[in-house]
Amino acid sequence: MKKLTLASLTAALLTLTSAAQAQQRVVIESWRADNAIWNEKIIPAFNKHYPDIKVDYVSPSDADIAEWNANPVGYLKNRIESGQAGDLLACRPFDGALPLFKQGLLKEVTEMEGIENFPSFALAPWQTDSGAQTFCLPMASVIHGFFYNKDIFKELGVNEPVTNADFYWVLEKAKRAGYVPLAMGLKDRWETDALAFQNIGPTYWKGEDGRGALIDGTERIDSKPYQDTFRTLAKWSNYMGDNADQRGYGDSRALFADGKAAVFPAGSWDILTFQGKLNMGAFPPPVEKKGDACYFSDHTDLGMGINAKAKNPEAAEIFLTWMTSSEFAEILTNEISGFFSLSNHFFDVKDPVAQEMMSWREQCDSTIRSSSQILSRGKPNFEQEIWTTSVAVMKGEMTPAQATSRLQNGLNRWYAPQQQSKANAQGENCNCTPVL
Repeated sequence: MKKLTLASLTAALLTLTSAAQAQQRVVIESWRADNAIWNEKIIPAFNKHYPDIKVDYVSPSDADIAEWNANPVGYLKNRIESGQAGDLLACRPFDGALPLFKQGLLKEVTEMEGIENFPSFALAPWQTDSGAQTFCLPMASVIHGFFYNKDIFKELGVNEPVTNADFYWVLEKAKRAGYVPLAMGLKDRWETDALAFQNIGPTYWKGEDGRGALIDGTERIDSKPYQDTFRTLAKWSNYMGDNADQRGYGDSRALFADGKAAVFPAGSWDILTFQGKLNMGAFPPPVEKKGDACYFSDHTDLGMGINAKAKNPEAAEIFLTWMTSSEFAEILTNEISGFFSLSNHFFDVKDPVAQEMMSWREQCDSTIRSSSQILSRGKPNFEQEIWTTSVAVMKGEMTPAQATSRLQNGLNRWYAPQQQSKANAQGENCNCTPVL
């Protein structure tokens, strides 16, 4: 009897130990393929403080990443509800994650320890419209601009362009010298939005002022600033080289990395892609003439939330709390160069290209992508309409006026502030069908 009792007790203890160990495992899921840095740098730093919590960082296949990018809410909703999602989930900003919280699929983190280390502008993309509730921890922003091959610029005898005239002079010289002036393709579509339209557009619509005016209905997207943005993109088609319509994002990166292209319209997330492969610099979007105010996109891109159906929510919260620390902020910014911590912590940025892009914050006004907040909630989806119209303009299949008209009509179909804009009030027929 004693042997049976001892055996039973031993079995029970083993079961409890196994359960305890299972509760100490956290799975982080992201669209970013930064596995090596997380596994070799970030997670070991966390484990110095919490050695008993095992953390796995996973990223999906290329096909899943494409689906995540195209439909972040739908993709994560399916994974969470099927029990396949990780404990911690990378969050897109604004409507890329808000519906998940509204559906009870992300835990609220409004009062979590360390949230006070993030300013209001950083929290806003992962809060409800009222700002009363926070559903993801802000992680990082990404900066848009242009990378350039310093060796090619030296060969051509040109400097970093400041004005549009400078920019086209550089592209012309690169073209005449046999280089692809702009390493950009049209095949993947999103590239023409994030790296083209949202890159140079803030210069025309004056950054946050223009973005806010679209949201409150005091400016229309068929107005001059947006037509001018498309006119500029139409010019780019002369400098993207042969078969740009068949070139994917990976192909564009390869052209630049191999020294075959002079300029790469870029997001700072690609600093790591080219690090150590070429002598590279960066410049912000050009202005019309010297002395003009400059604008650039410093987009609040990446957050982290707790899966409401997490297998190990307590351990997940411990890890997320550690992510509010200065230690994490510094590792993130310096190890994943081009992702800039959104926290208030101060530290040195090591990568020279990252330093350069961060310095634009002192020289220019920053904004975020115009389609991210509110405007992509309805149908047709505003962001994906920008994908379509940008590609069409750059292929020569649509004029700038036609592109902005399509975008405006799309907003008129569902978005009340645009339906009630000044131009509509003056009698323009918008064919509005309100969505209540």
